[in-house]
Amino acid sequence: MEIDYVLAALPLIPSLVCILYIDNQQIFTMIVYSLLVSLVGFIMTNALVPVFSEYTLKRGLSGKDLGKKGSPLESVDVPEALGIVTGIVFLVCTILSQMLFATNESQLLIFNSALFSICFMIFLGFLDDSLDLKWRYKLILPSVASMPLLLSYSGHTAMFITKSLRGLLMSNGRLTIIGYIINLFATVDIEANGAIVELGYLFLVFMGLQAVFCTNAINIYAGINGLECGQAFIIAASLLFFKLYEISMLHNETENERFAILMVIPFIGTSLGLLRHNWYPAKVFVGDTFCYFSGMTFAVIGIHSHFSRTLLMLFIPQIINFIYSVPQLFKLLPCPRHRLPAIDAYTRMMTYSSFPCKAHEYKLFKVRVTDEQCPNCTFICAVLRVTGPLHEKSLCIVLLIIQCLFSVLAFYIRYYLLEN
Repeated sequence: MEIDYVLAALPLIPSLVCILYIDNQQIFTMIVYSLLVSLVGFIMTNALVPVFSEYTLKRGLSGKDLGKKGSPLESVDVPEALGIVTGIVFLVCTILSQMLFATNESQLLIFNSALFSICFMIFLGFLDDSLDLKWRYKLILPSVASMPLLLSYSGHTAMFITKSLRGLLMSNGRLTIIGYIINLFATVDIEANGAIVELGYLFLVFMGLQAVFCTNAINIYAGINGLECGQAFIIAASLLFFKLYEISMLHNETENERFAILMVIPFIGTSLGLLRHNWYPAKVFVGDTFCYFSGMTFAVIGIHSHFSRTLLMLFIPQIINFIYSVPQLFKLLPCPRHRLPAIDAYTRMMTYSSFPCKAHEYKLFKVRVTDEQCPNCTFICAVLRVTGPLHEKSLCIVLLIIQCLFSVLAFYIRYYLLEN
């Protein structure tokens, strides 16, 4: 268990280093306060999860751990939807932060709209866990929940194009074919030589779609103990580092950075409190409640803090998983209800799962073209095809390391490629 605590601490080390270089006393005090509130949030979440799990078991809100087939834990009912605890405690922590640091009407509007959207998403996630909604509703509900967020948005609606990409829009002072097509739907700033593209209402549509993607991307990249909560924790740790780096090294000390920090630190604290119970072997399941809540929280932070592109880059594993899953999600390939990795009852090792097919079908997706089994199209199965059989805990650690590596790649793109 000690090594698990060390693994949980590693993603936070870059942020702690950045805190040491902050010379703005007001921001430093704000961060210390938020850390203390988040510590309380961690303690409360850790204490309340076992309490709430008893109630969900009594109400039949539980499930079997399909990754434990063949073991004594196969028949044990595992409490479901414990993401509700994280969501409730998170709201309490952020309201405490709002009381001290949202001092004007603009800040209050941003905080209230953010909390409204997150609260709405927590409710809808718990509704999904209770009623098992169909996929079409899972796409519609985040759009409804994001409306307070979009209606209160008062930031810019322009996209800034890097130097390396401006040539695609303009050449010799004139629009290229691509620039002309884009200019039909948006406005390419010719005087700025294509450096700015004003999207207008299209930007609000983009933000709404981003909220839908964030809430569902974590939900479909799941299925093993600790993965949903673990990936959300690493994304949150990456966001915290991003904003602390902006403050400590680049001296961008705007309200956007403060808002992001006050939202993401309590999320980290409460998520760690839940992860402690969801880590292998999981005593509780986080449910769709946590997936929706975490996805909407990230969307809120990215939209109100004006870094939507960077946020998407931190979701690269989820984007890969979604694109790879498209053939099954849209029924181009058979899609079993559960696409979890297969488990060997004797060795307890996980391998990629598959669905039956004929020898001449789906040759592009098979390991061997003559096989009568086709691997499920998930990033988890793809990793297992590369690594070979892994224990469930080892598989989760490998996937979270990949998440960390893609965060490093995202910051390389953000601070090197996009700045040149």
